[in-house]
Amino acid sequence: MAKPVLNSMLIGSTDAERLKAWYRDGFQAEVDGYGNLNLGGFGLVIEQRDDVAAKTAEPGRHIVNFGVEDIEAAAAHLRTLDVEWLVHPEDRGVGWFATLIDPDGNYVQLIQMKPEYYANL
Repeated sequence: MAKPVLNSMLIGSTDAERLKAWYRDGFQAEVDGYGNLNLGGFGLVIEQRDDVAAKTAEPGRHIVNFGVEDIEAAAAHLRTLDVEWLVHPEDRGVGWFATLIDPDGNYVQLIQMKPEYYANL
């Protein structure tokens, strides 16, 4: 049996179109013919659901991570969209991290690892 490959994630929302637009605009995602978001080869499926709350009860349970080459440029773009920040970009030794909150209350991180991190892999 071939090893499974993680290729997508589904997020349920009471306002799927709003959430989809937020991820599309914030992370420059391409939209496929089914309305799903392509984020660098990883699919983000945002589905209208009536079995979830409008805001997540446990925002840290899962965190959507975006690897970026320039965290300050990515943060500057997101600031033009008036996002809610939990943690602005900060140096954490191995790289720079920032955490923002999507419209449904889910945590989203930007991560820019330092070159020496990759040298030690």
